[in-house]
Amino acid sequence: MTEEERLPEPGTLRDQRKADRRKALLDAAARLFADRGYGGVSMRDLGAAVDVSGPAIYRHFASKQDVLVELLVGISERLLANGQRQAEESTGPADALRRLVDAHVAFAVSDIDLIRVQDRDLASLNPDAQHQVRRLQRQYVEIWVAVLRQLDPELPNSQARVRAHAAFGLINSTPHGFSGVAEPQVREILARMALQSLAGDSR
Repeated sequence: MTEEERLPEPGTLRDQRKADRRKALLDAAARLFADRGYGGVSMRDLGAAVDVSGPAIYRHFASKQDVLVELLVGISERLLANGQRQAEESTGPADALRRLVDAHVAFAVSDIDLIRVQDRDLASLNPDAQHQVRRLQRQYVEIWVAVLRQLDPELPNSQARVRAHAAFGLINSTPHGFSGVAEPQVREILARMALQSLAGDSR
């Protein structure tokens, strides 16, 4: 292979740089929205966080609302796709539940800022985007409900949903306070406690 053949095409490099800058803007937005709230951050602030000039940021996002939509709809889509994959690749309902818990714990530990943004600023999304997020979230919950009912066919759907939401609450809220504890230990504790809460016997 010649040197010219090994070099990436200019268009590919430009596309990669654009994708990297877009990701950097989204990461900065998650951090700034989590710290200040959606209303406390301007497009200029987002650009300054990644050294992008004011006008240049609009090459990536038309508005601050578009940034919020990308963050919250995007994470809902990723959670749903990952949940579907965990259930499909499992060897049975017990394995599926463990996979779902581990995947959600990994999300909660690595995306603390996004959890804070969703908790505080979901209402700042436009109505269509809010509806999309709610729909994706319901689909995600139903994956858990199906697995829980496979483990216990007598468990009503309504109670399975309560258990799933309780597990989400436990997992999503705890990482805010794990300073001083190694991440692998945090993940192990959260996964164990979530599985215990999901396996409750009372109906």
